[in-house]
This record gives sequence, structure tokens and C-alpha cells, in this order.
Amino acid sequence: MPLYKKKSFLLSEPPENLDPRDEVFQVRFTKEIFKDYENYLKRLNIYRQRIWTCKITGKINLTYEEALVSENRATEKVQQIPEVFIVPILETVQYSTLNLQDLVNEIHSKLQKLLYEGVELNGQKEKSVCTCKILKVLKNSQDNLYEVGWLDENKKVMHTSTVNSDDLAYKKPPVSKIMLKSFIRESSSQSCPWIVNEKLAHKHRLPIELPKELCGNTNGNIRGCKTKEDGKNIPDLRGNRNNKKRKIMILDNSEDLGEKSKKLKKGEIEAKKCIKYPIEDCLVEPSADDPIFTDRPLPSRDFKVPMDCVGDLLMVWDFCSSFKRVLHLFPFSFEDFEKAICEKESSLVLILETHSALLNFLMKDEREYYIAVQKKKRKSKITRITWIDYLCDFLEICDKSKPFTCLSTIKRGHYGLLDVHVKIRILHELVSEAITTNVIREKLDEYVEKHRVLMARKREEGRLKKQEESAINRKLVLGNGKNDMEISSIQGNHKFNETHLQNGVEDHKPNGNYDTENRRKKLEVYSKKTNKQNEISSKTVHKVDDSIRSKKENMKDVQSLVNSTCEHKKENFENEMEEKLRKNSLGNDRDYNRYLFFQRDGRLFIESSDSKNWGYYTTKEELDAFMGSLNPKGERERALKLRMEEQYTRISSVLQKRCRNIAQRTQLEETVVRRSTRVTAQPRDSPATAFRRYVNKWKSDT
Repeated sequence: MPLYKKKSFLLSEPPENLDPRDEVFQVRFTKEIFKDYENYLKRLNIYRQRIWTCKITGKINLTYEEALVSENRATEKVQQIPEVFIVPILETVQYSTLNLQDLVNEIHSKLQKLLYEGVELNGQKEKSVCTCKILKVLKNSQDNLYEVGWLDENKKVMHTSTVNSDDLAYKKPPVSKIMLKSFIRESSSQSCPWIVNEKLAHKHRLPIELPKELCGNTNGNIRGCKTKEDGKNIPDLRGNRNNKKRKIMILDNSEDLGEKSKKLKKGEIEAKKCIKYPIEDCLVEPSADDPIFTDRPLPSRDFKVPMDCVGDLLMVWDFCSSFKRVLHLFPFSFEDFEKAICEKESSLVLILETHSALLNFLMKDEREYYIAVQKKKRKSKITRITWIDYLCDFLEICDKSKPFTCLSTIKRGHYGLLDVHVKIRILHELVSEAITTNVIREKLDEYVEKHRVLMARKREEGRLKKQEESAINRKLVLGNGKNDMEISSIQGNHKFNETHLQNGVEDHKPNGNYDTENRRKKLEVYSKKTNKQNEISSKTVHKVDDSIRSKKENMKDVQSLVNSTCEHKKENFENEMEEKLRKNSLGNDRDYNRYLFFQRDGRLFIESSDSKNWGYYTTKEELDAFMGSLNPKGERERALKLRMEEQYTRISSVLQKRCRNIAQRTQLEETVVRRSTRVTAQPRDSPATAFRRYVNKWKSDT
């Protein structure tokens, strides 16, 4: 149960004398019941505050519900610890006086040496390391010997031999330190010393009696503890075993312990500061310097097909969309495909054309299916009437390894009455067979080669771009140097004229030998000359500056034009590649949920780690909130966020376009319904029934 400010919290008792007809308010995640709405709100506000701590993992600053989810997940992980390790772990924990970190390290090192029958290890064999499996533990007074079986690539035992424990080692730690921490917290009722819960202690027959050192029955002073014989009133912990909050008196040197604890806390803080992010997402803990993360939006899950069929249906639709030209199949939306699959009608054009295109494609490959069709002397062209026969031929071939119990229903012409699971399974088998054909392999090789060439071209263009930029910079520097020299020479002439004028003025200072009128005329001549030279020099400087600016602007315009042209070509080619190749996932979040974006559908899909649940985001607001919830301190979420930021413009524009299309479609549906109501006719042109009006415009004539 989550801790309230790191202390245990008691849930409220149900109201007394509760009548079944009374109106009550219940907290969803604690099942607490309140008669008074104000008390219900007060309790709910407490649960929503970030003051709760996960009891098992020690995570802080959580809401009650987040802490509860954290505890449930930690409990599931703890239950994955092999049964053979539980007793050794609990024996080490019981009455240990180590702190949690030291205790975890001690147990972790012990488990590395604990070997048991059936475990796969790395063993040293003739100066090489091979995979082996312990078949039997041989009891020997001197050495720990084991009979092991050496495994081949298929995990089969080739031969056996006897090996010493020193020559065996785990491929990876049998239990992680994080899992050990959670297990110790969950299985213990007290720390310092650690005391295992009584139920677990009785179940695994652990020692219940406290050690004499801790009870004070000896004259020794263990870890500075005073015993009863020292005259201190220390309670006997053996007297009340049912009390989970057993206490031991603190030592006389409490001040020293306080200083040590402060040093330990400082060391932990410094260690946290020294952590180099990103790290494993599960190890990331909230800290004061974290930004404010937004709440992760809940994805929509309103699929028309069952949840366990979404992945297979997406795979089929993506294949048909990616290889539409090869299949001669006009593209259709995923929503229309969903609706068509769920329909009970057997003559839907979309379903008929999809199956016919896949079956035609398999016939052109001239393999097992083609031979089976030829034996039955069927025509090479599949029509709307005969497609059922060709489908039954395919299912008969598949029936040998994966039986289909629906053949009789399909032969009677009632394909639409099949269960959705069966329809999707048939399409999945058709696509799985089509992927293995030579045509698809050649196309994939062609697309992969184009992708490789594109990547090589990108690298080459990047290298050339850097060279061009460096060359342009050098030219500009050299050009600026020449222009600076010209400007400096002009400015030098200007300064020379000024100094010459001043010298002339000084030379013609009035004295008795010269006439004042002559001096005045000479000064006017000098001033006119200098003014003209100044005007010429300033015009020249402006001209040089203008030429430099124009050169730079022209270079920028040319460079931007070249870049825009290249980027446009790249974008077109990448869009074409994306239509051909199946797009890899954008990445995984901290819970290993996978995120996939299909531009043709306009939705960001979320696949759970076990592939059993699916969801999607459809709006830019959901995309922004999701990106704001990613923690870049974790390895997976950091990589996912970087990938999302790279694709943000494209993804957001596609989501917005989809929202606009949905709004227009909704408006059109309302218009059609209003019009059909006035004329008392069926709304045949409604977008909701667009899947019924599908036409394969690329249908092959052969």
C-alpha cells in the first residue's frame, strides 16, 4: 500500500448502517465509500496530491494512483524471481544490520555463485567459452562439482562432462539489483535490523528468534549497542513477535551516527549529481531540476475489429498500401478496411478486390498455389463470381499445416458470415505467402538498394556542402581582405589630404612676410580640393560596401535555391520510399510501448509491449502533450523524443489534415442526412458508407 509522506496510511472504514438505497460516493482505486460528498472530495484531493511514495520501489512525489500502479508493477517483477533464490535471499535479509545498498550488493554477489540444476550458463571448455546446462549437482567435500551438458545451437545436449564451479558463470546476473531492492522492501516489515514478514518467515522456515547480539543477552558490545547488563532499559524484542514495529535502542554514540548519516546523505546526493544521463528508463527518478512534464494523454481505442486483431489487420493493410502498384490494387483507407471486414455482406467490392488481387499475385509466381489451380483446370482470370473457388483452393493448401474450419461456409457463398478473427487470419495467410514470392523479394531488394543509394547520396551531399561552405567562407574572407585594402588606401589618402591641409595651414600662418589676402585664397583652394577628394573617397567606400553586400546576397540566394531544390527532390524521393517500404517504429517509451506512424492513415499508433493492446493519437494537441511527457533522462524515451522532434513537422501536418478531413466529412454526412430526410431517401453518398462504393481503378486486365 502506498505511503503517505513516507508513513503508512489507513483507509477509511465503510459507513455503518448503510442502506442499499442510500446515495454514496466511491473512490475508484481504493473502493472507499462516503456518504458525505465533501468528505469524499477531501479524500480525493489528498489522493491527487504528489505526496505519496511507492512502498516497494521507493519512488516519491507520486499521486496515490501512480504509487499504486508502481507497486503493482514492482510486485509483478518481484514474482519473476526464481523460487530457488527466494530462501537464500530471505536468510541473508533476516536480522541483517546492513543498509539497503550494502545488503543488495551482498545478496547480488552471493546469487552469482549460487548454481542449481536446469540453469543455462557459460562454461569454460578447452580454453573456449561455450553454453552449457547443469544436469546434476555433485556433492564433494572439497570442491563444488557439477555434471553439465554442452549445448549446440538448437539448445540440445551434445555431450556431458564434470566441471568445477570456478569454470561456470551466468550469462547475465540472475536477478537485477533493482528487483532485489523491491523484493527486500516488499518482504520485510522493518529495517535496521531487517526483519522479514512473519508469514514469509514461517513459510520458508526462517529463524524467528532474535540473535543474542541484538537481544542483549551477552556481555559483548555489538556495533556499540548497550546490553541489558549495562543497566540500560532495552526492551526484549522476543516478547512481542506480533508487533511489526519492533525497536532497538540507539547507541550512546548517536552523535557520531548522525554525522555519518549526514555524510552518507551528502554522498548519495553527490552520486546522483554525477549520474550521466541518459540511463535505463526504469532507473530514472524524479529530481528537483526536472522540467514540468505534461500528463500523457490516453490514446483512443475505438477500433471496430477486436483488439487482438488490430496488429494483423494493420499489417495486411500496410502491405496492400505499400505494394499497391504491384498488386494492381487501388489504395483504400484503414477505416474503410475495418468497416468492410466487420460487414456481414459477402459481395463487398473492397473485400472481393483485395482477395482477388492477392490471389492473382500468387498465381503469377507459379509455385504451389499455381500448380494446385492448374490441376483443377481453372481459368487464369479471377472474377467476382469465381474468386470464392480460388480462395478455397488456397485454404485447402494451408489446411495441411493450419486447419481452417470455415471452408464449407465459404463454399456456400457466405464469406461475410465468417467471424472477424477468421477473415483477418485468411488475409494474414495470403499476405504471408505473398511476401515470400520472388516479385516482392526483388521489389524489396530494389527499394533497399534505392534507400542505400539515397543514404550514400545524402552523406556525399553533406560532405560537398561542407566543402562549398568552407570555400565560400574563404572567398569571402579573401574578398573582404582586398576590399579592406582598397578602403584603407582610400582612407589613407583621405588622411594624407587632411594632414597636408593642416600642414598647409600651419605653413601659411600669418606673419609679416605674407599678405593676408594671398593666404586666404590659398586656403580656399586647399579646402575645395580636400572636399572633392573626400566626396570621391566616401563614394568609393560606399560602392565597395554595396558590392560586398550584393555578392553575399547573391551567394546566399544561389545557395538557398540549390538547397531548396535538393531538399524538394529528397522529400519527394523519401515520400516515395516511405510508400514502398514498411516504416520502422519511431521508438519505445519507458514501458516498452511501441509507436508507429502511418502517413497514409494519418494516425500515430501505440502498440503495447505484449502486442495485445493498441491505441492511437489523432490530434496535434495529443501529439504535443505526449512529447511533453517524455523524459529525456531515459534511454528509450530520449531516443523516441529525438525521433519525434525530427518528424514533428510532418506528423503534425498529417494529423491536422486528417482532423480537417474528418470535420468536412462530418459536415457532409449531416448535409446528406438532412437532404435524405427531406426527400425520404437513403443517404447513399454518405462518407460513412464510402467503403461500399470502392472501385479498383488499377485492376489488371490479365
